[in-house]
Amino acid sequence: MRVDIRFAASKSSDYSVFIDELKEIKLDGKAAIITNETVAKIHLENIKNRVRAKELYEVIIKDGEEYKNLQTIEYILNELFKFKLDRKSTLIAFGGGVVGDMTGFAASIYQRGVDFIQVPTTLLAQVDASVGGKTGVNNNFGKNLIGSFYQPRAVYCENEFLKTLPKREFNAGVAEIIKMAVMFDKEFFYWLENANLSDDTNLKEAIRKSVKIKADVVAQDEKESGVRAVLNYGHTFAHVIEQKTNYREYLHGEAVAFGIVMANELAVNLGLLKRDEADKIEKTLQKFSLPTRYRIQNMDSFYDSFFLDKKSSNSKITFILPNHIGRFAIRDDIEKEIVKNSLKVFS
Repeated sequence: MRVDIRFAASKSSDYSVFIDELKEIKLDGKAAIITNETVAKIHLENIKNRVRAKELYEVIIKDGEEYKNLQTIEYILNELFKFKLDRKSTLIAFGGGVVGDMTGFAASIYQRGVDFIQVPTTLLAQVDASVGGKTGVNNNFGKNLIGSFYQPRAVYCENEFLKTLPKREFNAGVAEIIKMAVMFDKEFFYWLENANLSDDTNLKEAIRKSVKIKADVVAQDEKESGVRAVLNYGHTFAHVIEQKTNYREYLHGEAVAFGIVMANELAVNLGLLKRDEADKIEKTLQKFSLPTRYRIQNMDSFYDSFFLDKKSSNSKITFILPNHIGRFAIRDDIEKEIVKNSLKVFS
């Protein structure tokens, strides 16, 4: 199964997302697999046996969002220089979204750019983070504020790597699937309401649908100047939650689940979303054991943190909201008091 990404209006190279088709990766030059300690223990030998390269190296980094920073990027780059990788070399991102984002960023700046391939090992990375070329790291001011748009050469999504995924990690990935369905595909959302994603056939179909949605959006808007911003539904709130909890308390998908519910509350108050639709979305998140009720400690501080969001500009906060299920609204004209009043149910 394959989903193609074609950039009609950009100079970026087209590429494909392959689902359960990874038999062998053949490379002409040197290669380095970038992964973390957790994935390395379980799957590193598996992927090494599938890569054919002139020379093959590995860089193992610490596991966790708290290590998604410039210090880790410097460590990766130093290892690549030690291996004497050249501009014809390829990096292979083998892990979740953190590994993929950092590997892509390192590839974009190592000797001014080398190829990289995504082999995501989490559901969240397969359906979202590995597709579209967003790369980067966090800093003290917020999430992914340092980075670049840099497309991979290919993406390989293998269900076998999800078999060892902890249930909590798996469910965190489902949050991103629900996000895309609510924004772009009403029938997909209603299918998810009742779908058993423990079934391999259903899971593969959910991955395919999600990748296809994202591929279509990215092909239209590679650099997030328009419709691609819609993929950040729930993320404006989620990034604040992650920053407030030092990226340690919640998985990214769990923060997104909180953010979706917050965005829905605002949409209901603006008349964009019916209450019963918001309830359906929250119940679907809860069906996959996702948390939905974050408690805001300081409303003023929480609101002010929105201004660090990359979608905000000219002192305006951009909110991505559902306009009923299957459609979206992009709003940068919502008054501060309306936002704060909508969030009171979380304080």
